[in-house]
Amino acid sequence: MDEEDAQHHQGSPELFMFLASTVHDMKNSIGVLNGTLENLLAAAPASPEQPKHADYAPLAQMLYQTKRLNDNLIQLLALYKDVGKPGYPFDPAACRVSELVEQVAGQARTLLHSRGIALDLDFPQEAIWTLDEDLIIGVLVHAINNAIRYTRDRLRLAIRVDGDYLELRVEDNGDGFPPAMLEAGASAMDSRRSGVNFLNNSSGLGLYFSSEVAKMHKHRQRGGSIALENGGVLGGGCFILRLP
Repeated sequence: MDEEDAQHHQGSPELFMFLASTVHDMKNSIGVLNGTLENLLAAAPASPEQPKHADYAPLAQMLYQTKRLNDNLIQLLALYKDVGKPGYPFDPAACRVSELVEQVAGQARTLLHSRGIALDLDFPQEAIWTLDEDLIIGVLVHAINNAIRYTRDRLRLAIRVDGDYLELRVEDNGDGFPPAMLEAGASAMDSRRSGVNFLNNSSGLGLYFSSEVAKMHKHRQRGGSIALENGGVLGGGCFILRLP
């Protein structure tokens, strides 16, 4: 590769800044759309048979898709800013697990209710852990939005202290992750592998982002990790985040 090709491969800093600014503007616009859809769904009449009137089902689907877009844009921005590198504002602090759960459940509540999906919560009320609250909320909300694709009608957010780790699980009662997803989850944490296939796996960006956030959390010689498996309390797919 000659010098001209190398410079072209590296790209223009101005172009990267423009793309990052554009992604940020898109995220803000989608955020406004999310808020509008949530307000419309919150005002929808409920019926005994359905969580929301059937006429509002398209709005629920629109909210789900816009939340997925918003997740991806947030992750792109974080990765653009080099998640886990000195320049990224990684800000771990002591956090009450109960407050973390409240924020995650609050962000997911309208979408789950509009689609008739129950969310079970299981966590230690008094537990406190050191973590970057914003990043972990982003990982868990993304995991919930992804689980909506696989579940039948129930999700579970379970957190427990397991020795020197805090284990956070998002589980569903669907048929479980397909083999390709399980392999992608393993690849995201294994530096010896080629990594997540972003072209063939629609969840590639989310898994890569989640694995990078997990790795940022370190204590002594221990680091964070993510995993995907099938089973759990609800018998479906399980996203697992472990923080030291």
